[in-house]
Amino acid sequence: SDIDEKTMHALRKAFATVDKTKKGYVEAKDLEGIFNNMGTAFEVEDLNETIKRVDIDQDGRINFDKFVIIASNFLQEDDEETITNELREAFRLYDKEEKGYITTQTLKEILKELDNKLSDNDLNDIIDEIDEEGKGKVDFEGFRELMI
Repeated sequence: SDIDEKTMHALRKAFATVDKTKKGYVEAKDLEGIFNNMGTAFEVEDLNETIKRVDIDQDGRINFDKFVIIASNFLQEDDEETITNELREAFRLYDKEEKGYITTQTLKEILKELDNKLSDNDLNDIIDEIDEEGKGKVDFEGFRELMI
């Protein structure tokens, strides 16, 4: 997978931090810690599965190329779960009274902040699409669908 320069740099740094003696590999068991430090979202089982798939000779030694392959499995576009959690946080900020919905007026403001090129007509179209019944409210599901 094509990893951008910035990510590649972060991976190199993370790898080098663990491979202090410059052996050219890290232990498979260290990967969990490395990814935790990088703030990468992963499930331990997925990680172990991926390591097994990539570390074909099962010697527990992961060279940089293998490391990149493993990492790329977890660096893909933020997975849906992460995005959903972030959106839920955002939704909570706007749903201060915890009613379970935000007003379409609030939603317009959010959309404007995200994309200041949207005209009022664009905004109204978007809102009409979500708020089909014209209630002036949007629940989390509607908000999520719009944002993803």
